[in-house]
Amino acid sequence: MRLKQHAFTLIELLVVVAVIAVLMAILMPALQRAKEQGKRTVCHGNLKNLTLAWLMYIDENDGKLVNGAGGFHYTPGGGHTENGSASNIVERAWVGRGWGNNWDNQNVDNTGRTEEQQKQAIREGALWPIANEYGCYKCPTGRRNEAVTYAIVDAMNGLVRSGTSVGNNSNHLTAVGARDGNTVLWVKRRTEISSPPAAQRMVFIDEGAMTPDSFAVHYNQDVWWDDPPVRHGDGTTVSWADGHVSHLKWTSAETIQHARKVQDYYASAGFRPQTEEGLKEIRQFRKWVWGKIRY
Repeated sequence: MRLKQHAFTLIELLVVVAVIAVLMAILMPALQRAKEQGKRTVCHGNLKNLTLAWLMYIDENDGKLVNGAGGFHYTPGGGHTENGSASNIVERAWVGRGWGNNWDNQNVDNTGRTEEQQKQAIREGALWPIANEYGCYKCPTGRRNEAVTYAIVDAMNGLVRSGTSVGNNSNHLTAVGARDGNTVLWVKRRTEISSPPAAQRMVFIDEGAMTPDSFAVHYNQDVWWDDPPVRHGDGTTVSWADGHVSHLKWTSAETIQHARKVQDYYASAGFRPQTEEGLKEIRQFRKWVWGKIRY
């Protein structure tokens, strides 16, 4: 006797497909979160390594901070050069020039520097003898084809600019207005980091791409000079002068909206928050950078 074979009906097949689709819809966000968490963990480890190298450099150089203006080596005359072979360099930048002429163009995958040119820029940096793994200079979610995605903030021996001045005068932070009370603003030596303590002074930030010099922040204006990076879920990874690393999450909807709008563009400086939450957020960020701010 031959048994009758049962075949799936069209309705049964459609039910199975629907069940699989529902399961995928449930699982995919969880998988995406797990994937992003893994990338954030790698970024966290990279900044930990770079910050430890930053601290070791200080130990090996009599308490002096490395030049934080990425790509700009300071010279004896007070100027700077992007030429890594210049003989008169007195402060070699923590990393050399790894950006090209298209660094500030939207959705450009190739900024104008080859992979080898970018690696050469890393090797010519002052931290390379200590942090000599290319991988620790790049966040896995950073801009494609870029070898460096981290930056040191202005206050940690970054680029000297006239825009970050004390009060209403035009002196650079390295000149007359280097202090605000007991707080040293533009820091050159570890002993100058005391008020507030090192755990509250920012060093590195995950910018998502390499831009010229250091991460610019106003001392006396509630305006974003460089845009707030939106990395790893409406925030960014940062490190501190005591060596610890944390994820900084933006809380202001205004900040998040602007950051998302310009996340592939790096030259739209001048965003001024209008909400009380946005102003509170930028003021706290400025304090983490400079130690103290003026309104």
